[in-house]
Amino acid sequence: MSTANKITVYEVGPRDGLQNEKSKLELDDKVKLVNLLSATGLKKIETGSFVSPKWVPQMASSLEVFDKISRRQSVTYSALTPNLRGLQDAITANADEVAVFAAASESFSQKNINCSIDQSIERFKPLIEQALAQNLTVRGYVSCVAGCPYEGDISARSVASVAKQLFDLGCYEISLGDTIGVGTPKKIRNVIEAVANEIPRDAIALHCHDTYGQAIANIYESLDANIATFDSSVAGLGGCPYAAGASGNVASEDLVYLLQGLGLDCGVDIERLIKAGNFISHQLGRSNQSKVAQAITSKVNANGA
Repeated sequence: MSTANKITVYEVGPRDGLQNEKSKLELDDKVKLVNLLSATGLKKIETGSFVSPKWVPQMASSLEVFDKISRRQSVTYSALTPNLRGLQDAITANADEVAVFAAASESFSQKNINCSIDQSIERFKPLIEQALAQNLTVRGYVSCVAGCPYEGDISARSVASVAKQLFDLGCYEISLGDTIGVGTPKKIRNVIEAVANEIPRDAIALHCHDTYGQAIANIYESLDANIATFDSSVAGLGGCPYAAGASGNVASEDLVYLLQGLGLDCGVDIERLIKAGNFISHQLGRSNQSKVAQAITSKVNANGA
């Protein structure tokens, strides 16, 4: 089990969770979601994305979200920045951290950002250089680490190569994304060990989707591999638009419940987290996808009835 003194829950709901939602969400609802999450004890919240609104309409109001949220000094509010224009918008928005997004699959890279893996790395070089010059930390994402909707299985060696390139460019942390949720504990462990041969283990984070119900099992295995940062999305929001049937990210509520059950400190108030998840689920007209949130909410309602 992880030897880390503290586990970091990196909340991605306001960006990765909401970006593919079809229901129109008002600006004030996005702001309220971030503020509710800020009150839970979370230290890292991915607040928006500075991409073309043509491609991701739900993120069109990211600048306004950053402007209107009630910031807490203890919280890092980050933004995805796929290009230099996005970086400039993030600087204008006073984002605390930015992120770049690469893939371990050539086909997925072409489909998602319209270039090869090597081309994407070249594009990120000036972006990362400028971000660091502005004293912004840069996080790197690597998608499809356990499988690709077009190519199938992805080798751990390919994942490790992309992770190392991003780390060498200046990304302080590399988040390994099981984008379509096909990973199992053994597969994820193999990927982690391959990446850990190339970059420091404490620079590795895990980003699980729960398409096949393996996310919590994969996180448990990763804890045993001494990974101490995990991405999650409140209420299990999210999904992959390029993979049929790909469900959302692992629910933050379920992740926190696991960590607390293992006696690991993540500093998050689960009741406040459930409140945030129930709020955004109601606004989207959908059920909360967190099993922990469903169970605790049902229990509270039953006791109050």
